[in-house]
Amino acid sequence: MWFDFGLGKGGNTIDLIMAIKSCSVREALEFLNEDVNTFSFSPPIKKFRQKDTGLSIIDVQLINLEALLHYLKCRNIPLNIGRKYCRQVWYRSKGKQFFAIGLQNHKGGWELRNKYFKNSSSPKTYSFIKNDSRQLVITEGMFDFLSLAAMDKSLVQNSDCIILNSLAFIKRIEILIPVYDRVLLYLDNDPAGKKATASLLNQYEHITDHSDSYKDYVDLNEKLKNEKAWKK
Repeated sequence: MWFDFGLGKGGNTIDLIMAIKSCSVREALEFLNEDVNTFSFSPPIKKFRQKDTGLSIIDVQLINLEALLHYLKCRNIPLNIGRKYCRQVWYRSKGKQFFAIGLQNHKGGWELRNKYFKNSSSPKTYSFIKNDSRQLVITEGMFDFLSLAAMDKSLVQNSDCIILNSLAFIKRIEILIPVYDRVLLYLDNDPAGKKATASLLNQYEHITDHSDSYKDYVDLNEKLKNEKAWKK
């Protein structure tokens, strides 16, 4: 099973192929080709064996593992920025232990990222960084925020910042928007991000859309990586 928090849609493997390729059920099955015979629409046989399918946080540390340092470097995030806002998080999922760069949300849950996985711990919600400012900056994801902090350190340090962690949480932050004198939006340049931006702009007069500053890219991190590559 899968679920896209940005689009608010989910389903099974066939639904995913149909969504990506804009095709019918039959075409999706043809795409699967020789795997078609392995699909069964019968309920799976229940195994009376307990399985650990949850995610639990084991330890939170300063970022120091070589793999995570390299991951930050690959995303062109300076180490001092990564260490200021994030932590090295060890967690257990399905009986196995993993590590990731973690950004804590305002309810104590963690957004977890490494080179191979994107995960989160409960409770999942938005992250809120308060700097006692009358200006609010809203970004969509962890690396959008870290990229903005790398590009414009002064802006981030002199603003309150919300990292949505999913567009599904926009409704949760709407109660906070009227508190601020100015709100700056940095959502992704994709259909879901543009739709969310348009909705907020229609509701509030003191919001400005800054996605034009990275109009040739999907998001802030893509721009940061490309600009650094160009300079090299």
